[in-house]
Amino acid sequence: MRTRHLLIGSVMSAVAVLEFAIAQNITFHAAPAGPGKSSASGAAAPAPLPPVYDIKPLLRPKGKFLGVSLGGDPTAVDNVKAYAQRIGKQPNMLTIFESFDDQFAASQVRTAYQQGALPVVRWEPFNAKLADIAAGKHDAYITAFAKEIRRVNVPVAMTFAHEMNGNWYPWGAKKVKPGVYVAAWRHLHQLFEAADARNVIWTWTPNVINPVPSVKLKPLYPGDKYVDWIGIDGYYTHRGKHTYAELFGPTKRAVRRFTDKPFLIVETGGEPGSERPGWIRDLARGVARDDDMLGFVYFNQNGSARWKIDADSAAQQAMRDRVDNKTFGFTVR
Repeated sequence: MRTRHLLIGSVMSAVAVLEFAIAQNITFHAAPAGPGKSSASGAAAPAPLPPVYDIKPLLRPKGKFLGVSLGGDPTAVDNVKAYAQRIGKQPNMLTIFESFDDQFAASQVRTAYQQGALPVVRWEPFNAKLADIAAGKHDAYITAFAKEIRRVNVPVAMTFAHEMNGNWYPWGAKKVKPGVYVAAWRHLHQLFEAADARNVIWTWTPNVINPVPSVKLKPLYPGDKYVDWIGIDGYYTHRGKHTYAELFGPTKRAVRRFTDKPFLIVETGGEPGSERPGWIRDLARGVARDDDMLGFVYFNQNGSARWKIDADSAAQQAMRDRVDNKTFGFTVR
């Protein structure tokens, strides 16, 4: 069960020093206690961490990611196995949702990785203002979160404040200025670097631009130094676009005007009905043929619509037909 992180006043002076150090590009190095030595408090020095996981081979893998976002415990072995049996292949990407005030879901992340899957952590700042994050008011929490990711030391794809070009979240385009969004993202990245949490794949994830064409993406982009992948969220709906090219193409073209980072469909699904099997085939076919696209994650949950395909045998068969090849799925190690 996740617990809420409590900020404590006694660290505020240390936080101020950290903010200044980051701003001035200063790095502090603590002297190692050495073999058999203890810290000044008398406690044994912590064991050194192993070298940080090298994410570079995962940034542009040879195969495509086949992901799923499951309800309940999203990485539980039985849950993942049941979904794999329905679609005929083991997913190699699993989504974990985290509120900004949650502790890092270390156990779920480890369980995903142990199943050969890349965990995708969707970090949602419902309970924190982006301006406060950018100003350093949550640095103690962020640093603790980053250090835990480093300690777990498996690859983690991270989305923060996703679908920022929409207007349905408190961090959306009508509520937060682009400069504030960018400043918050960059500040997070800097704190993670200071914590040596370089096992994170930073995945900047707008919604498809079709429903919000007036919101420009470039002002919201933190910059190539702070981003590894371009995520896209977009769904097949009866009232929306019905082909891969129409649903994802406009967003890809807009993004290509300012970066050449690879794409990943981080969240997608199809509304129930006779068209859904065809949409799933179109999705998988489009991703397989698109050299710029790393893969997709199917949102197998019910939310704004009944995206879940557990009781839809035709949709399951469509998935099996399209992902049962060497293009999709590889073991993340």
